[in-house]
Amino acid sequence: MRSAATGRPRFIFPRAVMALILREMSTTYGRSPGGYIWALAEPIGGIVLLTAIFALITRSPPLGSNFPLFFATGVIPFMIYQTTSTKVGAAIHYSRQLLAYPSVTYVDAIVARLILNVLTQITVAFILLSVIVVLYGVRLNVDFITCARGILLAVALGVGVGLVNCYMMSMFPIWQFVWAVLNRPLFIVSGIFFLYDGLPAPAREALLWNPVAHPIMLFRRGIYDTYDAYYVSEVYVYLISLILSAFGMLLLYRYHRIMRDEGA
Repeated sequence: MRSAATGRPRFIFPRAVMALILREMSTTYGRSPGGYIWALAEPIGGIVLLTAIFALITRSPPLGSNFPLFFATGVIPFMIYQTTSTKVGAAIHYSRQLLAYPSVTYVDAIVARLILNVLTQITVAFILLSVIVVLYGVRLNVDFITCARGILLAVALGVGVGLVNCYMMSMFPIWQFVWAVLNRPLFIVSGIFFLYDGLPAPAREALLWNPVAHPIMLFRRGIYDTYDAYYVSEVYVYLISLILSAFGMLLLYRYHRIMRDEGA
């Protein structure tokens, strides 16, 4: 049976997405569980490096008393945003050969990479925080709803940026290198190793225009029950994410065939 709206066989969307997810798992992470170690290596390496550096500078982090936990609460939402935007941005290029089949669309490719990346990053976050709690004996009163809101903010922003980059990187290959340069300072200014709350008002007001900072502050609110994250604006981040997503989908809808054929 076929859908009257699209002409595609019914239930082909979930089947195509699942097939693309399985393909991504086998090619990106390998066929053995050991391949997922690389997904843990990057955030762990960043946290260890930051802990070693700042432990020499100050006795305690800006929030709480445990350096690895503080940096993990910044690195996790940042990595979710970054990997989501990267995976979505490369979705058409990655699945270009499969898009030649009528039953596979660019939407399938984007959704498959999005689902697998989000599930992977949430798993990495859970393992990372669990290891820190066990190793350091940290007592946490976690607000899981607030943590989920922070993760959702990071995912939404990553999707919006990724959809625009999906068009830009496919049509203008040099944009991949330009974006890498433009995106690099975000790690420094997004509040991973400091709190916006303690900054002078002019600097804080300028940096709050950076949407990546808001998921980090909100996620930290869920981990630290003493942190209120007063300056978080979920509406602001969702508004930017919606505008970018709508613009990106419009470009993909208009040019996805050209993007697919350019690399054929």
